[in-house]
Amino acid sequence: MNSLITRTITGILFVIVLVGGIILSPISFAILFALITVLTLLEFASVVNENDGAHVNRFINAVAGVILFLAFFAYCSDFTRPKIFIPYLLSIIYLLVSELYLKQKNPLKDWGYAFASQIYVALPFALLNVLAFRLDPIENVVKFEWIFPLSIFIFLWTNDTGAYLVGSMLHKRFPAKLFERISPNKSWVGSIGGGIFCVLAAIILWCFFPEKQTLLVWIGMSLVICVFGTWGDLIESLLKRQLGIKDSGHILPGHGGMLDRFDSSLLAIPATVLYFYTLEMF
Repeated sequence: MNSLITRTITGILFVIVLVGGIILSPISFAILFALITVLTLLEFASVVNENDGAHVNRFINAVAGVILFLAFFAYCSDFTRPKIFIPYLLSIIYLLVSELYLKQKNPLKDWGYAFASQIYVALPFALLNVLAFRLDPIENVVKFEWIFPLSIFIFLWTNDTGAYLVGSMLHKRFPAKLFERISPNKSWVGSIGGGIFCVLAAIILWCFFPEKQTLLVWIGMSLVICVFGTWGDLIESLLKRQLGIKDSGHILPGHGGMLDRFDSSLLAIPATVLYFYTLEMF
């Protein structure tokens, strides 16, 4: 019971902070996800250092990630010139060159994990800025569209809830596993249920924000997030299995670590960006 209460309180606070930080202002959005980026990168480096014998520079790796996020924020919010990315390039060069002098046992492993974390963690969070800022062609100004980054998490939470409810009710009748080798508890029927819930959530969002996108675009977005969010969850499960750990951390009581909470979004965010860019091509 105490564990359930702790998990519930943590979950409620997590949602309040995340939703509030996104919708309050562009600055609160930037501060929130810069902090999330730092904490997630620090956790990733700690996990691989402690469980796979790597020696990733936690501080420089986290600094590089937050610089990337802030560079994307500056570029997308007012279309600052690309030179804003130069500090990030310098930090990446440092991660490469520093291994020449550290004399670690396996520098290739350190490089591999450091750059994997930049692509797997830092880049997806930075891409949230691409969704958050849109150029208004009529007024010729960049506007902060908080509903799009927020909708990522709405669809992910809806998918998780739908998959759990439907899977719990129907898994005995439809026991087929989605990916038993990686996650024995996920079933096909649960995943389909999560997708249906996501479509319903898309219809609700369209009712409240019909001027942002058409109904079909909202539904398409929800399905993209549902599919890639599930893959994102499985990817983190694979990472934890390879490292022999149950949770990526303990920063969120009852919910594990930052990677445990944002695993689905790390694939759903870039997939959503690609989805919108694909739509603009046709």
